[in-house]
Amino acid sequence: MHRIAILAVEGAVGLELTSAAHVFALAADPVTGKRLYDVLVCGRSGGSAVTAGGREILRAELPYAMEDALSADTVVVTASSIEPADAVEIVRRAHEGGARIASICTGAFVLGAAGLLDGRRATTHWAHAVRLAKRFPAVDVTHDELYVDEGDVLTSAGVTAGLDLCLHMVRRDHGSAVAALVARRMVMPPHRGGGQAQYLTSPIVAEGHSLQPVMHWMQEHLTEPLTLAKIAAQASMSTRTLSRQFRAQTGETPLRWLIRLRVHRAQELLEATDLGIEQVATACGFGTSVVLRQHFAKTLGTSPTAYRRTFAR
Repeated sequence: MHRIAILAVEGAVGLELTSAAHVFALAADPVTGKRLYDVLVCGRSGGSAVTAGGREILRAELPYAMEDALSADTVVVTASSIEPADAVEIVRRAHEGGARIASICTGAFVLGAAGLLDGRRATTHWAHAVRLAKRFPAVDVTHDELYVDEGDVLTSAGVTAGLDLCLHMVRRDHGSAVAALVARRMVMPPHRGGGQAQYLTSPIVAEGHSLQPVMHWMQEHLTEPLTLAKIAAQASMSTRTLSRQFRAQTGETPLRWLIRLRVHRAQELLEATDLGIEQVATACGFGTSVVLRQHFAKTLGTSPTAYRRTFAR
């Protein structure tokens, strides 16, 4: 039987800790009903803090010590605000011993500290993606995907994306039928379309930075045909200087930032109005529904219609 160790790092998020264990505990052979995973929840001796919303809600005495994770085939690291040295060491040793390592949300920082993400693609909760990239510059950090599978190392975004990741591992281990059965019992889709970009807040205006005035101007002129040259003229910069400063302050080109701004405006209109897709396209500066759908799919991994169905108020 495949052994799964859920590693409760000090300050672990309670929902992630229990939901990850629940996914694997529910996985069973569709014919015989035999459990497919042996699930261990491991933590520090003397109890581990469990949190919700950043606040400690209880201190749990877990049934298995952290060292017991070394006997597992897969180790799942839950979110935490810290990178405890003991957890980092356990993860490193488990991987060296051949275990598959996965993280949920900021658990990625433990994997990064263990050196497991260097030279790999990885993700975490969108709100922490920039910090992860700065903390571990050798990691190719993406904030768009719900989870990233690099074979023996997997990472996921926050909370419910951890469920997506655990279901993905079940699907990889035992096939779609078993994963679908688990999802059905948990009353959730076996696979969610799109990525975590659907849940991002609006593109950040760099408050206090040199680009703040031109960023606000771009927001106010979304429906106009803005070119790189026109934006640069508004900023009193050359196109090369503008592009360099945009990359330094946002990590994106001016036109890519503008597209994300327009997509965000489209999201707002789809959520709060009954405007048709063509009208939404015009109101956010894309001009036609075809162009809107293209950028919507590329940025959010879903369609305007599917987004409205999910998020309309």
